[in-house]
Amino acid sequence: MSLRSQNAALNSLLDAHLSSLAEEEQLSPSLILDALEAGSMVLLGNPAHAGLRPLLVGQPSRVKVNANIGTSPLCNCVATELRKIQAAIDSGADTVMDLSIAGDLDAIRQGMLKACPLPLGTVPMYAVGQRLLDADRDVASMQPDELFEEIARQARQGVDFMTVHCGLSLRGAEMAVKQKRVMGIVSRGGSMLARWMLENNRENPLLEYFDRLLDVCREYNVTLSLGDGLRPGAGVDAGDAAQWEEVINLGRLAVYALERGVQCMIEGPGHVPMNQVRTQIQGIKRLTNNAPLYVLGPLTIDSAPGYDHIAGAIGGAMAVEAGVDFLCYLTPAEHLTLPNEADVRAGVLASRVAAQAGEVALGRPRALAREAAMNAARKALDWDGMRKAALDPAQLDARREEHKHEDVCAMCGKFCAVKMLQGK
Repeated sequence: MSLRSQNAALNSLLDAHLSSLAEEEQLSPSLILDALEAGSMVLLGNPAHAGLRPLLVGQPSRVKVNANIGTSPLCNCVATELRKIQAAIDSGADTVMDLSIAGDLDAIRQGMLKACPLPLGTVPMYAVGQRLLDADRDVASMQPDELFEEIARQARQGVDFMTVHCGLSLRGAEMAVKQKRVMGIVSRGGSMLARWMLENNRENPLLEYFDRLLDVCREYNVTLSLGDGLRPGAGVDAGDAAQWEEVINLGRLAVYALERGVQCMIEGPGHVPMNQVRTQIQGIKRLTNNAPLYVLGPLTIDSAPGYDHIAGAIGGAMAVEAGVDFLCYLTPAEHLTLPNEADVRAGVLASRVAAQAGEVALGRPRALAREAAMNAARKALDWDGMRKAALDPAQLDARREEHKHEDVCAMCGKFCAVKMLQGK
């Protein structure tokens, strides 16, 4: 059976939005429908999310950028998180993920859904973990029903995509813990599930009862973001057996889910040295049947705290050129603290720069048109044209404010090379 014949919620979104999506992406409706059926593209959108603007992710649509926000036990201000949503939107993010682990998570999530017209993602395991730890229960005491009930609750609330670590098997958890990994398991959700499996000597309930998960997600067109619980948390761990064991599982699960009417993305590596980025991306895409690939960074070095958005943008640009579809931002706060609004803005723009660089290298028409517009405007000293072509017009305005009435930049003034040869 086809994807659309099984997924009524997806069909309702397509009926309402296909023509506008095709216009926005500069793709034909038939190409979009074929890509959705093949599983190489997904349409993020839960009809229960009021005011949503559905979004296509996957080639050959434009590369998208996600912004992570959310509370922590040490920094818990709901108003700040709502301001960060607006900062992400204003900076050009395409999606937002709520990674909250402190406070009234239901109220926080519902407030974010109301405030955010972009697709909103979550990690349901976080809410389950919060309830367990706040009740002084060991994560290993979780009952599978608690996790599936949380997933169903969030789907009803309107969450559009969910990170679920379905590919993390008991075998993979044992490999990551017992086989000399420098950083072990760095995924929060992955570590909780690994503890549950190792303490109970049982298989991952998300893997064992995968059909139950699909039944919930199909009803609401919740896209599964198949999580990389065993992603490398240090460059030296990239490409080890535990990582690839999980990737193989994710590829199997994505095919199975698509056959049953549920859309899937694949989450990709975190810390990967530059010389391994291309082979990692191409290997993951091959093993997961070209499903949309959603990557954190990847970070090309581990030694730049405060500048991880730069290390991630370097890896992100290389990853896009190698076939990545969706970039999750890193901010200057990564590995240090909760990001503030300025960090959100810096992270979104760093990932957007990476996406543009990768798409220029791929020869994507929209990306090349932006470059051509900027070049023409610079040659003509057309500052309004430069502003329109810029990824961040507000930054251009701020930097130019003191000398905005000049027709040259403040670095060169009357020595402007472009002006020197005008008319020659």
